[in-house]
Amino acid sequence: MDLIQDLNWRYATKSYSNEKISEEKLDFITEAINLSASSCGLQPYRVLAIDNAELKEKLGANSFNKQIAHSSHLLVFAAYNKVTTQHIRNLVELTAEKQGVPTESLEGLFTTMDSYFSSRTDDQNKLWAEKQTYIALGTALIAAANVKVDATPMEGFDPELFDELLSLKEKNLHSVVILSLGYRDQENDFLADAPKVRIPVKDMVTRIS
Repeated sequence: MDLIQDLNWRYATKSYSNEKISEEKLDFITEAINLSASSCGLQPYRVLAIDNAELKEKLGANSFNKQIAHSSHLLVFAAYNKVTTQHIRNLVELTAEKQGVPTESLEGLFTTMDSYFSSRTDDQNKLWAEKQTYIALGTALIAAANVKVDATPMEGFDPELFDELLSLKEKNLHSVVILSLGYRDQENDFLADAPKVRIPVKDMVTRIS
């Protein structure tokens, strides 16, 4: 289907039905996330795809967003707490493997990246990693719309609770933003049939020749 039609179809779903999304569609969305643009190719985040109903209930306990518990699946985008030399070394080794070149030939890349991130504070790198998660989130929203899976991006959750229940601190991660997936409850979602509200493109975009 045409991408613009897909984006017109999607909205931040407020109420979900009990229908589960298929593993095939979940795989499609998560693969799209993995292929998302990422500065330096570092992908300084990880995504947790949660299907467990009891865990979703616990995660949503301190939030006004009922979509956390009622979704088919919940995606948690968690960013690095720190960008380490080992992260960069891992990327260089993976690049060498995928491109079929000796690791030694990429030593310049390693040195440049390691010097850059080492020259910054942990807080600066943490903020950078958090911003990167939103690029992946945008890709997830588009991928979900492409396969007609409803989705709701949310910042209204308890990050400390998420980090604790998902043991993120031990993994050098912290939760940044979440995305519920499922199918809209057409009868009980007041936005399901509402016209999409966006300013005209001409007011959004300034063309400079």
